[in-house]
Amino acid sequence: MHVIEVKNAELLETITQRAKELGIVNGAIVSLIGAADAFTVSTMPASDATADVITDYDLPAEMHGTGEITNGKVHLHATLAVEGNRAVSGHVHSAHIGTWFARAYVLPV
Repeated sequence: MHVIEVKNAELLETITQRAKELGIVNGAIVSLIGAADAFTVSTMPASDATADVITDYDLPAEMHGTGEITNGKVHLHATLAVEGNRAVSGHVHSAHIGTWFARAYVLPV
């Protein structure tokens, strides 16, 4: 198990870079925890599971999620809690980590 910590950086870029440095080509991201200052996620429209509805959020959020690393590519799904006791969830395209941190717990396979 490897713990990849992200501070003052872009989440997916940092996990990708650290995984490469650790020699992880394939692995399970068994847990992701932390907080983002801004993020972008996508979901699928009900009428077309092959399409993406991509939404940018410029607001802070607590987050948790899971994912995988396949052939060096990071794939994350997360739930992000935002003001007003609301949750935003989906496929993570980006997340800026600044005020707090994020930690990905990665199990190489």
